[in-house]
Amino acid sequence: MEKKFDVARNATSIYLLFGLTLTNFILISHRFFLGENSVFTDIFTNLWIYGLIFLLAYFPVSILIGYWHRKTQLKVEYMLKSKEMPLYSKMCRFLLDVQTGKASEQEAKEFRALLLKIEKKFDVIVQV
Repeated sequence: MEKKFDVARNATSIYLLFGLTLTNFILISHRFFLGENSVFTDIFTNLWIYGLIFLLAYFPVSILIGYWHRKTQLKVEYMLKSKEMPLYSKMCRFLLDVQTGKASEQEAKEFRALLLKIEKKFDVIVQV
């Protein structure tokens, strides 16, 4: 039941709400640009024409912005996130302890068990 709830939540938040917010934005921008005294009134006589032209302009612009974000901003976000993750810090400290001989055999077993537990958790997520 929990898996089905997660699937439904993801479908709603990612796909359905994107369509609803995009439609809402088209309607609001149509109303704003085609108000009573607008120069766009003669160009866009119909909501469908406005929506089609909007979508034809929206998707290439969103692709360009997404490409820019992936190439520039995601590297920074991942770097900052990795510095905040306690598991990443613990892994680095443990590797340093192993290299310097400070880590005991018991600590190595505990850390290995922790990593296996995390891997099993992600294996379940990937298989869904």
